[in-house]
Amino acid sequence: MRLLELEPSGGFSLTEFHGDGIPQYAILSHTWIHGEEFTFNDLMTGTGKDKSGYAKIQFCRDQAEKDELKYFWVDTCCIDKSSSAELTTAINSMFRWYQDAAKCYVYLSDVKFKEIPWEAGFRRSRWFSRGWTLQELLAPAKVEFFSSDRERLGDKKSLEREIHDITGIAIEALRGKELSEFSITERLGWAANRKTTVEEDEAYCLLGIFNIYMPLIYGEGRNAYIRLRRKLDKSSKRTHEEAFEEEEAPLGMWNRFKAAKKSLATYTHRSLTDYEQLPRCFHSQEMNTLWVARPSLQSFTQCFLSQRAISGLQYAV
Repeated sequence: MRLLELEPSGGFSLTEFHGDGIPQYAILSHTWIHGEEFTFNDLMTGTGKDKSGYAKIQFCRDQAEKDELKYFWVDTCCIDKSSSAELTTAINSMFRWYQDAAKCYVYLSDVKFKEIPWEAGFRRSRWFSRGWTLQELLAPAKVEFFSSDRERLGDKKSLEREIHDITGIAIEALRGKELSEFSITERLGWAANRKTTVEEDEAYCLLGIFNIYMPLIYGEGRNAYIRLRRKLDKSSKRTHEEAFEEEEAPLGMWNRFKAAKKSLATYTHRSLTDYEQLPRCFHSQEMNTLWVARPSLQSFTQCFLSQRAISGLQYAV
């Protein structure tokens, strides 16, 4: 693992650690700006300080110094992304690296403390909509939020109610309960509205959430998610009904609903029990009841509704 070491001059330099000899370090969580991030190559060549992303590196360095931490880690410049082997190792290790950090600093580039009230900007922040930031929120024990003008907004504990309202993530998960204690369906639900720039990362960003390890194949498209599902199938002992619930999780379900909407027009007052011809559940504009095929799907249906903010519906089984 590469870490950035603080220098007395106010700068930093790259150093590498192996095995159990990794010292305490701070870690940065942020959203990327295309073409403006300070990269590994910039660090090696002494360039890139004119990029807007360099300010985030300097912020993390200065905050680590305030917290009396000698080392810090930033994904943009601590990973050589030109090496596919190194990138695979890094992504498969990412959850653990965040988990082991003494502190995680969340830099919200689109939130300004001086804008009153800053809470409104906090709730709208792009950081809450990105795929990779899910594990960066859940893995570390100590997560602190900062505005773009370097003001501390609070931490995961003091802001847990707001974070829960924004993300739908269970309070217990935010407080550090083992993620394996939550169902696969619920964990997939946490990622339902999050996006990644690269399609394959929709699956890769969830590896740590499910404690799954697999090689990265950029260019495979949606097959990355299929491989992840196969890994989940092998690693979990599930009943047939649990497998069905997870298969219809929110990540792909909404598109199937929209595609099926017209063909369902004549079924607006019928229970959906024909698994071969119709989706398992749907929402019609002509009714205020969501019909589901089995009682076992009710918990999943509630999860789906909470992710899509559909209200005013009743359940019929």
